[in-house]
Amino acid sequence: MKIIVGLGNPGSEYAHTRHNIGFEVIDGLAERYHIALSRNKFKALYGKGVIDGEEVLLVKPLTFMNASGEAVGPLIRYYKLSADDLLVIHDDLDLPVGKIRLRQKGSAGGHNGLKSVIQHLNTQDFDRVKVGIGHPQGSHQAVIHYVLNGFSGEEAVLIGTAIDRASEAAAEWVTVPFPQVMNKYNANK
Repeated sequence: MKIIVGLGNPGSEYAHTRHNIGFEVIDGLAERYHIALSRNKFKALYGKGVIDGEEVLLVKPLTFMNASGEAVGPLIRYYKLSADDLLVIHDDLDLPVGKIRLRQKGSAGGHNGLKSVIQHLNTQDFDRVKVGIGHPQGSHQAVIHYVLNGFSGEEAVLIGTAIDRASEAAAEWVTVPFPQVMNKYNANK
Protein backbone atom coordinates (compact mmCIF):
# COMPACT_ATOMS: atom_id res chain seq x y z
CA MET A 1 0.00 0.00 0.00
CA LYS A 2 1.11 3.56 -0.74
CA ILE A 3 0.07 6.80 0.93
CA ILE A 4 -0.17 10.14 -0.88
CA VAL A 5 -0.60 13.17 1.37
CA GLY A 6 -1.48 16.63 0.13
CA LEU A 7 -0.67 19.43 2.55
CA GLY A 8 -3.07 22.32 3.13
CA ASN A 9 -5.34 24.02 5.63
CA PRO A 10 -8.88 22.80 6.37
CA GLY A 11 -11.88 25.07 5.93
CA SER A 12 -13.61 26.79 3.04
CA GLU A 13 -11.81 30.09 3.69
CA TYR A 14 -8.53 28.39 2.66
CA ALA A 15 -9.86 26.52 -0.38
CA HIS A 16 -8.04 27.38 -3.61
CA THR A 17 -5.30 29.35 -1.86
CA ARG A 18 -1.60 29.03 -2.64
CA HIS A 19 -0.96 27.08 0.56
CA ASN A 20 -3.61 24.47 -0.36
CA ILE A 21 -2.07 23.15 -3.57
CA GLY A 22 -1.54 19.76 -1.92
CA PHE A 23 -5.27 19.45 -1.23
CA GLU A 24 -6.04 20.37 -4.86
CA VAL A 25 -3.77 17.60 -6.16
CA ILE A 26 -5.40 15.06 -3.82
CA ASP A 27 -8.86 16.18 -5.01
CA GLY A 28 -7.73 15.71 -8.61
CA LEU A 29 -6.42 12.21 -7.92
CA ALA A 30 -9.58 11.27 -6.01
CA GLU A 31 -11.75 12.37 -8.92
CA ARG A 32 -9.60 10.76 -11.59
CA TYR A 33 -9.38 7.37 -9.82
CA HIS A 34 -12.86 7.43 -8.24
CA ILE A 35 -11.56 7.34 -4.68
CA ALA A 36 -14.04 8.77 -2.18
CA LEU A 37 -12.41 10.92 0.49
CA SER A 38 -14.95 9.79 3.05
CA ARG A 39 -12.96 8.53 6.03
CA ASN A 40 -12.42 10.98 8.86
CA LYS A 41 -9.98 9.55 11.40
CA PHE A 42 -6.50 10.32 12.68
CA LYS A 43 -7.09 14.08 12.19
CA ALA A 44 -7.36 13.45 8.45
CA LEU A 45 -9.88 13.17 5.65
CA TYR A 46 -8.84 10.28 3.46
CA GLY A 47 -9.92 7.60 1.07
CA LYS A 48 -8.69 4.15 0.15
CA GLY A 49 -8.62 3.01 -3.45
CA VAL A 50 -6.54 1.62 -6.29
CA ILE A 51 -4.21 3.32 -8.76
CA ASP A 52 -2.71 1.10 -11.46
CA GLY A 53 -3.39 -2.06 -9.45
CA GLU A 54 -1.78 -0.77 -6.24
CA GLU A 55 -3.76 0.00 -3.08
CA VAL A 56 -3.45 3.67 -2.16
CA LEU A 57 -4.51 6.06 0.59
CA LEU A 58 -5.20 9.64 -0.51
CA VAL A 59 -4.93 11.96 2.51
CA LYS A 60 -5.76 15.55 3.42
CA PRO A 61 -4.73 16.36 7.00
CA LEU A 62 -7.48 18.18 8.91
CA THR A 63 -4.96 19.86 11.18
CA PHE A 64 -3.65 23.23 10.14
CA MET A 65 -0.54 23.18 7.96
CA ASN A 66 1.89 23.55 10.88
CA ALA A 67 0.57 20.36 12.50
CA SER A 68 0.26 18.11 9.40
CA GLY A 69 2.45 15.43 10.98
CA GLU A 70 -0.21 14.85 13.65
CA ALA A 71 -2.31 13.23 10.90
CA VAL A 72 0.45 11.63 8.82
CA GLY A 73 2.30 9.88 11.66
CA PRO A 74 -0.71 7.99 13.08
CA LEU A 75 -1.93 6.94 9.60
CA ILE A 76 1.48 5.54 8.68
CA ARG A 77 1.65 3.59 11.94
CA TYR A 78 -1.97 2.35 11.79
CA TYR A 79 -1.55 0.97 8.26
CA LYS A 80 1.93 -0.38 9.11
CA LEU A 81 3.59 1.66 6.36
CA SER A 82 7.02 3.28 6.25
CA ALA A 83 8.41 6.54 4.95
CA ASP A 84 9.28 4.63 1.75
CA ASP A 85 5.53 4.27 1.12
CA LEU A 86 4.87 8.01 1.49
CA LEU A 87 4.59 10.82 -1.07
CA VAL A 88 3.93 14.35 0.22
CA ILE A 89 2.61 17.05 -2.12
CA HIS A 90 3.05 20.68 -1.05
CA ASP A 91 3.43 24.27 -2.19
CA ASP A 92 6.88 25.79 -2.66
CA LEU A 93 7.63 29.52 -2.44
CA ASP A 94 11.04 29.12 -4.07
CA LEU A 95 9.72 27.69 -7.35
CA PRO A 96 8.10 29.90 -10.01
CA VAL A 97 4.31 29.72 -10.21
CA GLY A 98 3.27 26.53 -11.95
CA LYS A 99 6.62 24.72 -11.93
CA ILE A 100 6.76 21.31 -10.26
CA ARG A 101 9.85 19.66 -8.79
CA LEU A 102 10.12 16.14 -7.42
CA ARG A 103 12.56 15.37 -4.65
CA GLN A 104 13.44 12.15 -2.81
CA LYS A 105 14.37 13.50 0.59
CA GLY A 106 15.71 16.55 2.33
CA SER A 107 15.06 19.17 4.93
CA ALA A 108 11.81 21.06 5.34
CA GLY A 109 13.33 24.10 3.63
CA GLY A 110 11.32 26.42 5.86
CA HIS A 111 7.97 24.72 5.05
CA ASN A 112 6.16 24.27 8.36
CA GLY A 113 3.95 21.45 7.09
CA LEU A 114 7.01 19.45 6.08
CA LYS A 115 8.70 20.26 9.40
CA SER A 116 5.75 18.71 11.20
CA VAL A 117 5.75 15.58 9.01
CA ILE A 118 9.51 15.14 9.50
CA GLN A 119 9.11 15.57 13.26
CA HIS A 120 6.28 13.02 13.53
CA LEU A 121 7.97 10.43 11.29
CA ASN A 122 11.42 11.02 12.76
CA THR A 123 12.89 11.06 9.24
CA GLN A 124 13.18 13.38 6.27
CA ASP A 125 13.68 10.45 3.88
CA PHE A 126 10.38 10.49 2.01
CA ASP A 127 9.37 11.48 -1.52
CA ARG A 128 7.86 14.87 -2.34
CA VAL A 129 6.18 16.71 -5.17
CA LYS A 130 6.69 20.45 -4.80
CA VAL A 131 4.37 22.82 -6.69
CA GLY A 132 5.71 26.32 -7.26
CA ILE A 133 3.62 29.23 -6.05
CA GLY A 134 6.24 31.96 -6.51
CA HIS A 135 7.55 34.31 -3.83
CA PRO A 136 6.28 37.78 -2.99
CA GLN A 137 8.52 40.74 -2.34
CA GLY A 138 8.51 42.19 1.14
CA SER A 139 8.18 41.19 4.75
CA HIS A 140 7.26 37.99 6.57
CA GLN A 141 3.70 39.38 6.85
CA ALA A 142 3.61 39.77 3.07
CA VAL A 143 4.50 36.07 2.71
CA ILE A 144 1.73 34.99 5.12
CA HIS A 145 -0.83 37.10 3.25
CA TYR A 146 0.46 35.80 -0.09
CA VAL A 147 0.22 32.07 0.70
CA LEU A 148 -3.30 32.45 2.12
CA ASN A 149 -4.63 34.07 -1.06
CA GLY A 150 -5.54 32.59 -4.42
CA PHE A 151 -4.21 32.89 -7.92
CA SER A 152 -5.39 35.31 -10.55
CA GLY A 153 -5.36 35.49 -14.34
CA GLU A 154 -2.37 33.84 -15.98
CA GLU A 155 -1.23 32.34 -12.66
CA ALA A 156 -4.50 30.41 -12.36
CA VAL A 157 -3.90 28.81 -15.76
CA LEU A 158 -0.31 27.88 -14.84
CA ILE A 159 -1.44 26.41 -11.52
CA GLY A 160 -4.19 24.38 -13.16
CA THR A 161 -1.60 22.79 -15.44
CA ALA A 162 0.79 22.25 -12.50
CA ILE A 163 -1.94 20.51 -10.48
CA ASP A 164 -2.61 18.17 -13.42
CA ARG A 165 1.11 17.41 -13.85
CA ALA A 166 1.59 16.88 -10.09
CA SER A 167 -1.39 14.48 -10.11
CA GLU A 168 0.10 12.54 -13.03
CA ALA A 169 3.50 12.36 -11.30
CA ALA A 170 1.88 11.15 -8.06
CA ALA A 171 -0.07 8.46 -9.91
CA GLU A 172 3.09 7.25 -11.67
CA TRP A 173 4.96 7.23 -8.33
CA VAL A 174 2.60 4.50 -7.12
CA THR A 175 4.05 1.89 -9.51
CA VAL A 176 7.17 3.40 -11.14
CA PRO A 177 10.51 3.79 -9.30
CA PHE A 178 10.73 7.36 -8.04
CA PRO A 179 14.06 8.18 -9.75
CA GLN A 180 12.38 7.48 -13.11
CA VAL A 181 9.40 9.65 -12.22
CA MET A 182 11.76 12.41 -11.06
CA ASN A 183 13.75 12.29 -14.30
CA LYS A 184 10.60 12.56 -16.37
CA TYR A 185 8.89 15.40 -14.48
CA ASN A 186 11.93 17.38 -13.40
CA ALA A 187 13.16 17.47 -17.01
CA ASN A 188 9.86 18.82 -18.34
CA LYS A 189 9.29 22.54 -18.19
